[in-house]
Amino acid sequence: MLESQIERALITEVEKHGAKARKFVSPGWAGAPDRIVLLPGGRVVFVELKTPKTVMRPLQKKRRAELTGLGFSVYEIRSLSEVKKFIAEVFQECDLNHTATRK
Repeated sequence: MLESQIERALITEVEKHGAKARKFVSPGWAGAPDRIVLLPGGRVVFVELKTPKTVMRPLQKKRRAELTGLGFSVYEIRSLSEVKKFIAEVFQECDLNHTATRK
């Protein structure tokens, strides 16, 4: 499976749930995650896409550590099944947060 196929599935599934998965380009900050996902309620998560046979480069791991150190979630997605798992996890959290703020 190509990384572009996994990326397209991620974008499609995120948008089905009313969120946005934008290409994350940060000039001068090499190794940034591939996508920034903007979720309901103002939540932001980052996604690094890989194929099942590829791994994060050391600089990508450093960027993940920087972002998680600031409190952001950074997901690594390698397959269509991981796209589904990501969707279930982040949107369950969105629903829980939305429910908690309504009470």
